[in-house]
Amino acid sequence: MTTGMKIAVLGATGMVGSRLITEARARGHRVLALSRKPESDDPRVTPVAVDVTDADAVREALSGAHGTVDAVVLAVRTSPADEGFLVGATRTVLDAAAEAGSRVLVVGGAGALRSPGEPGLPVADNPTYVPAALRPVAAAGIAQLRTCQAHALRDWVYLSPPALLEPGERTGRYRRGTDTLLTAADGRSWISAEDLVVAVVDELETPGPDRHITVVHDDRASA
Repeated sequence: MTTGMKIAVLGATGMVGSRLITEARARGHRVLALSRKPESDDPRVTPVAVDVTDADAVREALSGAHGTVDAVVLAVRTSPADEGFLVGATRTVLDAAAEAGSRVLVVGGAGALRSPGEPGLPVADNPTYVPAALRPVAAAGIAQLRTCQAHALRDWVYLSPPALLEPGERTGRYRRGTDTLLTAADGRSWISAEDLVVAVVDELETPGPDRHITVVHDDRASA
């Protein structure tokens, strides 16, 4: 397990990014909080104003004045869905990380997963999990994963959340899978943002062998 890392978080003020910073700090890691308007009064969190569409600024943030980072987490979203922005931002981060020698973890979308029990049906095309109004979001996530797969950088992992990701409680309990959507014991496919970031930091500290992973809340009774 790797401890005392320097982790750059792009999307630091968002639902996932802000909670990720809290989780990483609680475990003793140093954090670069990257966003257009970052803020922090924590001495182990360095706020850095960066526009993810600015390749030079991203490159400087990852290997410039603040020193090379060990890992980069990309946790950005747009509303409404903007596939071009997401693909461009992902490529920019992968390019900069390749130069810096940093690992990349992308918090992506559930649409890139396979449907449980129907491996030939992408979640993006499954109305059980993705209503028609959200298909552009799901399609953007698939394009983002394909961008990772096509890139020369090999040290990346794409984390798809379950069908529902929302603020909630940090329980520290989750199940990990690969490229197929997981459901909890109650049949729902969900996790709190607080538990998702537990899984993110776990993956950074102890990397697994898989490039595409997913998680779900674990509501099974403890033994």
